[in-house]
Amino acid sequence: MSDPVGERRSGPHTLLLTVYAIFTLSAAARSGVQIARDFDAAPAAYSLSVVAAVTYALGWVAIRRAAAGRLGFASVMLWIELAGVLGVGTLSLVRPGWFPEASVWSGFGVGYGFVPAVLPVLGLLWLQRQRRPRT
Repeated sequence: MSDPVGERRSGPHTLLLTVYAIFTLSAAARSGVQIARDFDAAPAAYSLSVVAAVTYALGWVAIRRAAAGRLGFASVMLWIELAGVLGVGTLSLVRPGWFPEASVWSGFGVGYGFVPAVLPVLGLLWLQRQRRPRT
């Protein structure tokens, strides 16, 4: 019996899942520490770190499901993630007073080597490849 999910998985798919899992944990840990230590110092930034963690978790689920041919949710989640990174990244540069402390997406993810800005783009490229007919 064949495994439709297993057949569609690839090195890039496994790498995306791994990075999304790492970013889910790191964003959740960061937001947890920020909120527990000093939420009043930067509630917007710290709340955005929670949003980033949830987005990465949903992105992991979406990419996992996309390997089985369910591409719609993955596309929506990756675009939402990219919009979040670009929106928060831009606002953190244009209105730095709104972000007295950094969030995961501040400065387009500078604190994480810009991986938050690149990750949804790579995911969308992988997703586009999944839409091509297999020969």
